[in-house]
Amino acid sequence: MPESKISVNKLNLFYKDFQALKDVGIEIKQNHITALIGPSGCGKSTFLRSLNRMNDLIEGVRVEGTILLDGRDIYMPDIDMVTLRKRVGMVFQRPNPFPMSVYDNVAYGPRIHGEKNKRKLDEIVETSLRGAALWDEVRDRLHKSALGLSGGQQQRVCIARLLAVQPDVLLMDEPSSALDPKSTMKIEELIRDLKERYTIIIVTHNMQQAARISDTTAFFLNGSLVECGETEMIFTKPVDQRTEDYITGRFG
Repeated sequence: MPESKISVNKLNLFYKDFQALKDVGIEIKQNHITALIGPSGCGKSTFLRSLNRMNDLIEGVRVEGTILLDGRDIYMPDIDMVTLRKRVGMVFQRPNPFPMSVYDNVAYGPRIHGEKNKRKLDEIVETSLRGAALWDEVRDRLHKSALGLSGGQQQRVCIARLLAVQPDVLLMDEPSSALDPKSTMKIEELIRDLKERYTIIIVTHNMQQAARISDTTAFFLNGSLVECGETEMIFTKPVDQRTEDYITGRFG
């Protein structure tokens, strides 16, 4: 079995008086795709955002418990946020490229981290766009606005922008929910390819998508992790009745 990249133990998260996560414990395996499923408002996106401390940006958030990344607790006071979010990058539901060229979008992170060498930046941009399966589609329009691309291409620019800073973990919050079926298929193929080099955690409302692309599936309900296991087991022989009821469409 691959080793755990992230270990979460007794994670509780509060938005002021509201408890959004309750005693969540999960091991996230290295170079695996872990899908988080569950009805709207069940805590799966909150959980995802806790893995790179994006929730810290919300006023009144309080976190208890531990999240270990390669054995180190990311909630320790000496953790550098910039480094953490470089290592654990995020792709959002709607494509959000910056209003600048494709090239400048992808080079943005390396420049922020101090890379000024033009040849090195050219190399990073090409490698990242190839990694996001986009190079052949945009190589002739690198210096045109990324906002002129299709939705699916924009989402892959966002993925390339993430890859450019060489993360360890990719967090994806419903990365294809705003896309058409053809673009969704491309994003799914890309996610499967990226698994060889990255640990991927994806929130999805789409049961079929979770079944198609993930190795492990975790089912959340009312802020609790109900069940987590190999995707095939979760979809064919879940242990908990609530998991079965959700997967078969009895609620959600």
